[in-house]
Amino acid sequence: MKRILFSTVFLFIINIAYAQFDFGVKAGYNSSLTLSNLSSVRDGAYNLSNVKSEMWNNFQAGLFARIFIKKFYIQPELLYSVQKKEYDMKGVMIDGTATNVNTYMNISNVEVPIMIGYKLMDLKIANLRIFLGPKFIMDTGSSLDYKNIENGEPVTADNLMKDFKDSQVDLEVGAGIDVFMFALDARLNLVQDIAGKFKSIGDVSTIKPPTSAFVISLGWKLF
Repeated sequence: MKRILFSTVFLFIINIAYAQFDFGVKAGYNSSLTLSNLSSVRDGAYNLSNVKSEMWNNFQAGLFARIFIKKFYIQPELLYSVQKKEYDMKGVMIDGTATNVNTYMNISNVEVPIMIGYKLMDLKIANLRIFLGPKFIMDTGSSLDYKNIENGEPVTADNLMKDFKDSQVDLEVGAGIDVFMFALDARLNLVQDIAGKFKSIGDVSTIKPPTSAFVISLGWKLF
């Protein structure tokens, strides 16, 4: 994964030096909204209050470049992403009994998306884009705080705390619009590698670092 990161940064610099490109800074909001819980918007379970509470805890910021090949482009990015949220690990075996464990996740990742995009509409002052690509993720200090077991039995960090995996690869798809020097993007993570069911306490160590499910970001093209 480190080799991939270094290679990406190297290509990032080379492309900036020799290609037609945009380069800028960006910041975004990480929402916990996913395809599986999209219905929660309709029934009111996920509303403006959720967005406001997540705005302070879920964000990303970093750099991006956009290298053009006619209407196609490649957009490598280097981002720092933070997420804080509660999550239920389902089916954890404790003393022979499968139960759900409620945890508080404090996620800290370095992310390197490499998007392949296409301009659907290209005007002088604005354009409309779609894109798809992998996102390489490296954990930089995520942690778990176990609160309780569903049936009320106490759980301590000593008997459940394990480390997140060091890295993973996700797949993102999205659309964006550029107006003058600003770039507004909306992305959806198609590969949602959040921890699922576990067969034993030992399997807790296989937790993959949860990543942004739905992201809205605003970029500023410096040149």
